[in-house]
Amino acid sequence: MGFARKGTTPEPAWRTSTPDRLHGIRRAPANPAAPAADEVLAPSVWKRPLGTILVEAGELGPAELMAALRKAAGDEVRLREILRLNGLVGEAALARALAAQHATAVMDPDLTRPDPRLIGRLQPRDWLKRGCLPWARAGGATLIATTRPEAFVEMQGELEGLFGPVAMAVISETDLHRALIGARHAELKERAESCVSGSESCRGWNARRFGATLWTALACTIAAAAIAPQAIFFAILSVVALALLAATTLKIAAAVTMLRARTRPGTVPARLTGERPVISILVPLYRERDIAPRLVARLGALTWPREKLDVLLVVEEDDQLTRAALRRARLPAWMRVIVAPESTLKTKPRALNYALDFARGSIVGVYDAEDAPAHDQLHRVAARFAEAGQDLACIQGVLDYYNPRTNWLARCFTIEYAAWFRLMLPGFQRLRLAVPLGGTTLFFRRDILETLGGWDAHNVTEDADLGIRLARHGYRTELLDTVTLEEANCRVLPWIKQRSRWLKGYAMTYAVHMRNPALLWRQFGAWRFLGFQVIFLGTLIQFLLAPVLWSFWLLLFGLGHPLAEALPFAALAGLAGLFLISEVTNLTINLFALHSRDHRSLRPWVLMLPLYFPLAALAGWKALIEMGVSPFYWDKTAHGLHDTAPQPALTRG
Repeated sequence: MGFARKGTTPEPAWRTSTPDRLHGIRRAPANPAAPAADEVLAPSVWKRPLGTILVEAGELGPAELMAALRKAAGDEVRLREILRLNGLVGEAALARALAAQHATAVMDPDLTRPDPRLIGRLQPRDWLKRGCLPWARAGGATLIATTRPEAFVEMQGELEGLFGPVAMAVISETDLHRALIGARHAELKERAESCVSGSESCRGWNARRFGATLWTALACTIAAAAIAPQAIFFAILSVVALALLAATTLKIAAAVTMLRARTRPGTVPARLTGERPVISILVPLYRERDIAPRLVARLGALTWPREKLDVLLVVEEDDQLTRAALRRARLPAWMRVIVAPESTLKTKPRALNYALDFARGSIVGVYDAEDAPAHDQLHRVAARFAEAGQDLACIQGVLDYYNPRTNWLARCFTIEYAAWFRLMLPGFQRLRLAVPLGGTTLFFRRDILETLGGWDAHNVTEDADLGIRLARHGYRTELLDTVTLEEANCRVLPWIKQRSRWLKGYAMTYAVHMRNPALLWRQFGAWRFLGFQVIFLGTLIQFLLAPVLWSFWLLLFGLGHPLAEALPFAALAGLAGLFLISEVTNLTINLFALHSRDHRSLRPWVLMLPLYFPLAALAGWKALIEMGVSPFYWDKTAHGLHDTAPQPALTRG
């Protein structure tokens, strides 16, 4: 297998290899067993420069090497990443050059497989973090395949504590991942589905019991209404009116807080100094026929250095449509495909959890398939993390739509998002409330994300749930004024399905975190606890019981109302005043949210929102029923139907 013996100066691999080896083709030996430990050369003190080896091998031109060396500023590890992630040298060629530099061999999982008993000494994610994998016992030592041979000496003491004497071989990152997945497939799959603590996950949700409770409650309510209709109607009206009052009060407080902040002198955006961190971007894909070219173009327009950018496209194992589309696409070296193993559970958070272990970055971001982020977004995110304290765990960007003029539904959706991401969420942050996150343009400190167990794989609104878990554990979320454009879901039935999934996740999140209200109170404090009730429970009550409020429109048209005579005039006047204040509040907030030049033309469409939000009532009841039938079902939203975003030119960063 081309191993050099200790004490010798090996010839470069391209001089001693067969013609097949020159072309990257490795022939299996007659007996493809792991090499003996005494055949592996220990790392020498002096090593030939990697660039020189690659140039002599014909893998790299001198001019390309000089340009990369200037960018690497003398750091050979960074040089390696610049060459690989800018597409200048292939992964296999780099592995061969590293093996020659360190006088060892390249491990190939097609020829030999690692011993699963050795791998079992640590968790799969621990091997991934170390960039190495124990391969076999040979000659009284354990052979360790590593993607980072320059770090082998630092790890040697720990590895010898696990295995005794060790020897090193080189392996490419792709081959290491392939070998580990082959050996620990079931363990990786199980971790992706259950990495969040059971006390903070909805995976133990008893759908059958909830369904029985729901239908029993509805039957009892109907029976009670038949006996005392006015009393039951009044009770329901009181609940929904209280929820409306609380929600309106919170909206006013959040909007005023944010609008006051706008009038203050703007702060200068933070600038990143020093070494840039590696940022991993997770992009879950499912049933995407032709998203790859647009996705590559949009993420390629990010100006973050390619050697510091790690984009993982996460697909399901049985999603042949997306996998075939990605195979046809010419993906850049900084973009790779991660295949989540087959499972009955097919949710976005499960895919994110699986991919997280394979990410390289200390900052982890999430984009959706159709996203078009601002070009400087990663610079601003990294600078803010560097400037802020370690309690800042998450940065949420602003979401907007690039197709707001497709139809009336797209316009209303854009108005709703403008109010939510530009006034409500920043207002919640400034009021020190727990922030329910949006599902994309999210960035996390990786160590904190892993401490919390990642995402709840069973929650179909995993973003909002994670925002609450972050707050419960004392971490902060900040809104950053950097915009990502995406595609508005502007067909009625798909819109209802999408909103139903969101509301189902809201209901599940509320149920999970209210399992122990006393604990939640202690973790949140009174202010955040009450805010949580208004944001989650109040939202669900308003959507589910909205028809009770709508029934009072009968009075406006002179058609009478069952409670018109039962309620005193003061109560009716108070109810009418609450409706009026709520509608004026919504109108004002939405108008202020449309202050930017791109949004001003949407202002007349604010008057259409009373016809838009009733769709959410249908979605709410669909969500409630699904909690008792299919609580973990992910109703997929199709992308690319109204993709009108401009295609940016790719930049090298």
